[in-house]
Amino acid sequence: MSESAYARAGVDTSRAEQAVTALIDVLQHIDPGRPSRAVLSSGHYANVLRIDDRTGIALSTDGVGTKVIVAEQVGRFDTVGIDCIAMNVNDVICVGAEPIAVLDYIAVEEAEPEMLRQIAQGLRAGAEQASVEIPGGELAQLPELIRGHPSPRGFDLVGACFGLVELDAVVTGATIKRGDAVIGLPSSGVHSNGLTLARRALPTLDERPPELGGATVGDTLLEPTMIYVRAVTELLRSGVDVRGLAHITSGGLGNLLRLEADVGYRIDSPLPTLPIFDLIAERSGTSGHELHDVFNMGCGFCCVVPAGQADAALELLARHHPGAAVIGRATQEPGVRR
Repeated sequence: MSESAYARAGVDTSRAEQAVTALIDVLQHIDPGRPSRAVLSSGHYANVLRIDDRTGIALSTDGVGTKVIVAEQVGRFDTVGIDCIAMNVNDVICVGAEPIAVLDYIAVEEAEPEMLRQIAQGLRAGAEQASVEIPGGELAQLPELIRGHPSPRGFDLVGACFGLVELDAVVTGATIKRGDAVIGLPSSGVHSNGLTLARRALPTLDERPPELGGATVGDTLLEPTMIYVRAVTELLRSGVDVRGLAHITSGGLGNLLRLEADVGYRIDSPLPTLPIFDLIAERSGTSGHELHDVFNMGCGFCCVVPAGQADAALELLARHHPGAAVIGRATQEPGVRR
């Protein structure tokens, strides 16, 4: 089997999956000395811990990945904070929870005030978009560990999100039925996955390819991840039966298979592919199949609802995210077919 473009760029997803399995095999056998509070099994976008008979707290953690390298090379740090918030809150809403707070961890090569001020601007903007607080965090100076591109701009940015959910309202996907509609919400660009391959394909960050409409490669790659919290929260509070929610990150629409549903999905009307992905494909020679396994390709989030309620759901979601559309349906056949 030939090596994938992503593996050649330095990310072997199959080996990473094996490594995650090794981690889970150990961590799932933790004995806390009391009954577990975890409501869900491993594999969901977030887990839920039972606080009492009615209420759960949803937890998730994620970082910005190698998008920080683009920020370092461009010298612009005011958007990656939005990505940090987005990658966490978008996961927490997938279990039907309302995100309430995010904690941030920033590791830096050198504590440079202007860079940190810009990172904080992004964190604040993302928090306000997601209606969450940032009640605390951590700044670590690690010059022996963190090396910039170029030095001393090096940093890493990670967050952890906390949300609240009623235990009888947790969304797992278990109620999805064959024929249910899959609604796709547009992405804003690459978001925060696949940047290693994107940077390899487009190394000249100040280039202005005509496909990007006059924008530089760097600014296009730094376009922050879309935050879907307000739209999905409104949908959950409406009369629509929300049966499944999926944050489309690395793995593309294959992320639908993380839902607890004995169904597959047929995507026959996908959202339009964004120009940045066509450019990455052209420059890297990456196959269409692999592109869909690495990137969101223009669809950043999916909601699964009964077919009869698709119009009502779509009307609500499109007010927040114009371009939202029914992209497919749940089927009897396993897997995701495009």
